[in-house]
Amino acid sequence: MRLNKLCINTNEASAILGKSQSSARTLMRTIKDVNNKQRHHEVTIKEFCDYTDIPYDDVFNMINPSSKSA
Repeated sequence: MRLNKLCINTNEASAILGKSQSSARTLMRTIKDVNNKQRHHEVTIKEFCDYTDIPYDDVFNMINPSSKSA
């Protein structure tokens, strides 16, 4: 049984948005700030989608390609 990822990292955000790694890092920092998260906390797919206004199912399926949306 394979578990689905619920968090997104900078590399994935960069690929999804077609942005550079540095732009994606800045975006992830901003999302953490908006959600009152500390540096070591993860950004969830939901938080990323809420901030970028990208449909959750699209991002979830890109990060978890072999699974259906949760």
